[in-house]
Amino acid sequence: MTIEQNICAAEAIIFASGEGISIEKLQEVLEIDFKQAQYIIECLDEKYNQSESGIRFVKNTDNLLFATDTQYSEYVYKAVSQKKNAPLSNAAMETLAIIAYNQPVSRAFVEQVRGVDSSSSIQRLLSRNLIEEAGRLDIPGKPISYKTTPVFLRSFSLESIEQLPKIKNNSLIDEAQQLNLTEEEENA
Repeated sequence: MTIEQNICAAEAIIFASGEGISIEKLQEVLEIDFKQAQYIIECLDEKYNQSESGIRFVKNTDNLLFATDTQYSEYVYKAVSQKKNAPLSNAAMETLAIIAYNQPVSRAFVEQVRGVDSSSSIQRLLSRNLIEEAGRLDIPGKPISYKTTPVFLRSFSLESIEQLPKIKNNSLIDEAQQLNLTEEEENA
């Protein structure tokens, strides 16, 4: 294929993927090298982010994807809003913040920070694809750990987790304290 055809194919692949596609997967599908992939990304970035368009090309840590321009979000919301898009409860937002700032974390860790059962909040966040399982912790009981997803990044207009607003050191339990949860994890 010509470079123009590769650009069009990449555009179609990224659009069809919905949640985004990695650069590596794009290279594999188009059978191109990293330099060619970077050129295609630059072309798409110029086409969608330098022009008057309601669509933006987004490059976050793990994915390439298309998203709507935020200035049109009110109209998009009216057109596609569903029950599923109801606002998150305060409990779910607290849970999401704890996971985002401390990921990967277990349910027991979230519950220790919040002081209440967080099972339903975690299930709601999983169903909305804002968090996902990140494997199992290497502590007794091997509890499931959770981390944020590319949907979380896109929902909060972030390119990477490092763009989260900074918090005071004592606001949340730090990583060393998380490792002391072994006993609580065993009982969970």
